Amino acid sequence: MRISNLEIIEYSERIRLSSRVSWEDRDQPDREVYIETEKPCGTDLSLNPDALIVGCLIPAMHFGEKRIVMEDAICPYLKEGIETVMAMMQLWSDGRLKPLDIVAAVKTPDRPDHRKPRAAMVLSGGIDSLATLRLNRRHFPENHPGAIRDGFIIHGFDIGGVVERGMKYPVFDRAKRAMEVVAEDSGISLIPVYTNIRHLCDDRSLWLDYFFGAVLAAVGHAFSSRINLLYLASSFDLPNLVPCGSHPLLDPEYSSYRLRIRHSHVAKSRMAKLKIVSEWDAAFQNLRVCLANVPDQLNCGKCEKCVRTMLGFVGLGVLDKTRAFVENDVTTDMLLPFKITIRHRPPFYQELLAPLRTRGRDDLVTLIEQKLSEKK
Repeated sequence: MRISNLEIIEYSERIRLSSRVSWEDRDQPDREVYIETEKPCGTDLSLNPDALIVGCLIPAMHFGEKRIVMEDAICPYLKEGIETVMAMMQLWSDGRLKPLDIVAAVKTPDRPDHRKPRAAMVLSGGIDSLATLRLNRRHFPENHPGAIRDGFIIHGFDIGGVVERGMKYPVFDRAKRAMEVVAEDSGISLIPVYTNIRHLCDDRSLWLDYFFGAVLAAVGHAFSSRINLLYLASSFDLPNLVPCGSHPLLDPEYSSYRLRIRHSHVAKSRMAKLKIVSEWDAAFQNLRVCLANVPDQLNCGKCEKCVRTMLGFVGLGVLDKTRAFVENDVTTDMLLPFKITIRHRPPFYQELLAPLRTRGRDDLVTLIEQKLSEKK
């Protein structure tokens, strides 16, 4: 793979960090890979090659490229981290993802870093990101360098990330409006970002198990003239850690001299996060966990992730207090279609048993226990 032609392109309403990606060992045409934002935030978009090598690394490994050639110099701190990332990918994939050569000069900061410290996070609207923001507000004084000041909401991630499902800009606009409420309530700036990095490889297993954290990190690097710290919300808690595209061992290795990346709140269980969000009304009324991307509401209330999240709120006794779901209760019929032993779902359901039992929902407890006993 060769990454070249880095440039900042200005359009009527957006500004884009653009590059050309060429495959060397795969018979595919060159393509433009980009990260862009709306003009009010565009002055902070950096011409930073670190963003592109981080974003392109995992697809290059997946498709068997022997090397990545960068025309522009990258941070040696990041280059060293990428070596660790590749070793981790090889281990987690049982050797299927093989390390490749990074052919790139390294750069030295040309001047002292006089930026004011500024922290950001990725604000998808899911439980993990909302809990991260709320805990940050609780733990950090407003003027502390670690206090979050920016939230990135990304089109091309869970919305518009899979080509076959369409770009779904109206769905993204609805999600953005919901997060504007959360951002205003918490006193941060919401920065919309649009990228096609995920389109380098739409393989769902690759995305979930190895790739998605790299795309989040790439966005952070693209804004490294604005921020120096990026929080990525944990997907799993400590007792249930598994190889994953975002992981406490993986995410920090995408850091550079100019941008530190932190995997946050891995000590918090999913139920603990649900409770934190349920006690923050702006987030509780505007959360978005649904991956169905339906056209007329934030959450479909029917997919596995919606139902699982609603079960947690039933366990807390608060589902009827949020407008984020149309439903005020969960029935066994709603859970019946789903396999809950696939991928890494069992710990999320095991954690639901005690609170649901406390609420007298033996019907749901019995069904969950039955489903957990099924073979994958």
